[in-house]
Amino acid sequence: MKNLNSLSFKNQSLKTKWALTSAFVIFVSFAIICSVLYWSIHTWLLSEQQQIVNRTMDDITGFFESQGSGITIDDIRSNKGLMNSIVNKDQTVRILNKDGIEILRINDTVSKIPDVPSNIPPEGYVVNTQKIDGTKSFVATGKLQIGPIQGYIQLAHPLTSFNSLMNYLLMAMLILGVGALVLSAYIGYALATVLLKPLRDLRMEMTTVAEKGFQAPIHMEYDQDDEIGDLLRVYRKMMGELEQSFLLQQQFISDASHELRTPVQVVEGHLSLIARWGKNDPEVLDESLETSLAEIKRMKSLIEEMLELARGQSKDYEEKCDIKAITSDIIQEQILLHPEATITVEHHNLTIQYAAISSNAYGQVLRNLLQNAIRYSDEKVHIQIYLTNDMKNCKIEVEDNGIGIAENDLPHIFERFYRADKARSRDEGGTGLGLSIVKMLVNKYGGKITVTSKLGTGTKFKVILPSEK
Repeated sequence: MKNLNSLSFKNQSLKTKWALTSAFVIFVSFAIICSVLYWSIHTWLLSEQQQIVNRTMDDITGFFESQGSGITIDDIRSNKGLMNSIVNKDQTVRILNKDGIEILRINDTVSKIPDVPSNIPPEGYVVNTQKIDGTKSFVATGKLQIGPIQGYIQLAHPLTSFNSLMNYLLMAMLILGVGALVLSAYIGYALATVLLKPLRDLRMEMTTVAEKGFQAPIHMEYDQDDEIGDLLRVYRKMMGELEQSFLLQQQFISDASHELRTPVQVVEGHLSLIARWGKNDPEVLDESLETSLAEIKRMKSLIEEMLELARGQSKDYEEKCDIKAITSDIIQEQILLHPEATITVEHHNLTIQYAAISSNAYGQVLRNLLQNAIRYSDEKVHIQIYLTNDMKNCKIEVEDNGIGIAENDLPHIFERFYRADKARSRDEGGTGLGLSIVKMLVNKYGGKITVTSKLGTGTKFKVILPSEK
């Protein structure tokens, strides 16, 4: 049973299914055409045979009518040559008396005397089909008056030649049908091999990726604009997204194992200290609890930011936000959290204030930039925000008076967990992921971010976002 299931149609390869299906369709179509053609030829040739019978009977009856009532059986025998010229060599003509007994025979193609039908008209003749000596035949019978003798004239026309021709035609159609079946299966298989080659290559590429990972080289090239080309483009896009997700996952695991080790060790050390003897020393207990809570708070922030980077959510093309309104809300939020900071905004030259980015994403970008500016300022914090337009884009500039960033550190500040010796110290409380998140969000929505800075004078971030379409 298992072997039978493996041989079933649904378990065959796509090439085999294609070949079998095309062969079946072509064979059925050929069979239908041949059946219609066979039936048409059969009907036409059978009608021709009946017309031959009718012509012969008309000639014979015309001959007797032309001879008049004075003709005798002896006259017919003496003119047998004339009768033979009228009668087809494959036909047999008999003259019967009224009791159906044979009086005269012309030709001898059938030995059996057909039955005389009961529905013979007074004038003319009747044609029916009978089986004579095992052969289907047309039999024409009419009434005949020869002198004082009343009887019948009967013509037997065997369909031997007709049957042979139809059998030959049927055999030829069957042979051609089998040949068409085999040829169509072969051509279908060969055509399927050519047309399905891109799918086979795609399967091999998928297998290679499954065995060797995303770093496996891609050898398949297909530039046709058809269904397979569409499938390949969707596959490449999907593999790109899967690779990105895989890299994000690997990066998340690496980041988590690297960055969470230190705060976990700090919390563990302080809890061990409390367990050993710190619980009896209020000063040590308070310091350890305060440090542990600070590290836990730091871990919470770190985990949230790593998860934000790991999600890598797709861009929402329908989103838009009012950068003027969102900027005002974020400024109010940061002033409540950091009353010592002074944040001002200028938007006099802002003519297009809707950017093609979600409100949440824009708020996160601006919030991270402001928190960075506040965190890395030694003196009274003053931040200036400029909202303008660059061509048809929205431009947001955040300028602070902080400690600045060294020139050799600028190319690396958007890297995960990168900290310059002074500007991005762990002691400032940052996780090292804020600017990475900003860069990821800006890139996701088709924007661009640049930074200029000088140690001791401050930093200026410039973000350009596409305007609402």
